[in-house]
Amino acid sequence: MIKVVKFGGSSLASATQFAKVGNIIKADPERKFVVPSAPGKRNSKDTKVTDMLYACYDLAEAEKDFSKELKKIKERYEAIINGLHLTLSLDDEFKIIEENFKKKAGSQYAASRGEYLNGIIMANYLGYDFVDSAEVIIFNEDGSFDADTTDKLLGERLSKLENAVVPGFYGATLGGVVKTFSRGGSDITGSLVSKAVHATAYENWTDVSGFLIADPRIIDNPKPIKVITYRELRELSYMGASVLHEDSVFPVRKAGIPINIRNTNAPDDEGTWIVESTCHHPAYTITGIAGKKGFVSVNIDKDMMNAEVGFGRKVLSAFEENGINFEHMPSGIDTMTVFVHEPEFAAKEQAVISAINRNAHPDSIEIEADLALIAVVGRGMKSTRGTAGRIFSALAHANVNVKMIDQGSSELNIIIGVSDNDFDTAIKAIYDIFVTTQL
Repeated sequence: MIKVVKFGGSSLASATQFAKVGNIIKADPERKFVVPSAPGKRNSKDTKVTDMLYACYDLAEAEKDFSKELKKIKERYEAIINGLHLTLSLDDEFKIIEENFKKKAGSQYAASRGEYLNGIIMANYLGYDFVDSAEVIIFNEDGSFDADTTDKLLGERLSKLENAVVPGFYGATLGGVVKTFSRGGSDITGSLVSKAVHATAYENWTDVSGFLIADPRIIDNPKPIKVITYRELRELSYMGASVLHEDSVFPVRKAGIPINIRNTNAPDDEGTWIVESTCHHPAYTITGIAGKKGFVSVNIDKDMMNAEVGFGRKVLSAFEENGINFEHMPSGIDTMTVFVHEPEFAAKEQAVISAINRNAHPDSIEIEADLALIAVVGRGMKSTRGTAGRIFSALAHANVNVKMIDQGSSELNIIIGVSDNDFDTAIKAIYDIFVTTQL
């Protein structure tokens, strides 16, 4: 039985947090491979080490003195080392970093040093082997990730080790140029390590006890989600609900490895299990609610639209020509509406409208901005009658005007369009009707 454990920046921000992490790892002998992030904020006024490294490298690239900034970064690590009473020096590592900054090794190299140095400390603290991710996480020369080579190299290296620390967030080309994933990329590293060692579980430790049914900034003390499927997670993540990096799901899902989101500061909490499929019945009809603001609806009207072969293609080609993705496309007999992100659409608005007129010759086109989309997701909806009706009833009672409703054929989710101003009210109303009233 092998578990891979990844710890986020807040879990490793100080020596005190490091000690908590050490206790968690040692509490379960199955936790054999550890993926650390760079130190995060110690308090609300603090700065993440990754951001400190970016700022330090910006000075180096501008050929300005960056010695003070690099010294502050070193002091952050020394505080952790001293707090853990380790006989470890990072002097040589910081000399190399200083030289590479002067040589302008790149901002991705600079950012990666946060995880690299924390990995060295973690390995020393636990007595585990240290595996530099630059040697086993492989990127192509164009910056794209090489999944096959990575899986082969990781598998070969880790199969020879009983325990190891593999820093998150970065890798390198076969030529040795350091590359990074996007922010939050340590989640991806944890997933890749899990796949390579054929882990029985991937534990992702952060500062929250798993996923919540709704955003706690909108709902007071929302209920936690105990078990969620990958498909449900995908729907909620797309609408902005995020505890882990979206791309981290694919490697473990393909390998059939469950993810357990846990809280470093509350290690006894079970957290949320993310699984491929489950017989576990959800506590409520819905699994979660998530949403985003900042959408535009483009409503196209044309008599006898339904009888015109290829009309939809002609309309969508106008968006494609301008490099704009559409989000949803509800339609009627003589009308169809295309929902798009306002920031993408605004600059190309008239070019799109012109293309629609040229391609499809509609009777009229109307645009409405400042819209929000809310996803109500849950595997329990499929076997429960009247879910859409309850949503409409709750929104009507809250005086929320529904601009759009779209239900996928899987019956896994329902998308509701409302005004930006009604966003919070709508989420509260939906939460209350499905969760609060069932308590």
